[in-house]
Amino acid sequence: MSALWDKAKSWSLLSAILRWIRDKKDPLSDLRHCAESEVERIARDNGLSVSEFRALASLGPNGADLLERRMAALDLDPVEISQIAPHTFRDTQKLCSLCRSHGRCLRDLTRDPANEAWKEYCPNVGTLIALDALPWSSRSEW
Repeated sequence: MSALWDKAKSWSLLSAILRWIRDKKDPLSDLRHCAESEVERIARDNGLSVSEFRALASLGPNGADLLERRMAALDLDPVEISQIAPHTFRDTQKLCSLCRSHGRCLRDLTRDPANEAWKEYCPNVGTLIALDALPWSSRSEW
């Protein structure tokens, strides 16, 4: 009986570890444990609809990486922008994350970050051009 109990404990431990690994690969795993009212509150607190919040959460923590790469190509500091204009920064992150041109953007950034083709499809083009025109302290040119 003891051997059976030990085998059951080890299987239970293995199942827990595998479940933990699977959950860490799934960005929505933590949301599944929240009540719908809590998800609604989190979305509302961040200025998002529940569907936008779930879509953003499904992308994981790297959903707006292309935005940071585009900002770097423009010599914009995401940290400085997020501190000085947090709502603007959050809106640009949201638009970038929900954009349907990620593949094209990644390809353009990889091939030639200075190429202005991104201005044809980027939902943040107006905001990024406006931010680029401002005198940021992190830029050496100002």
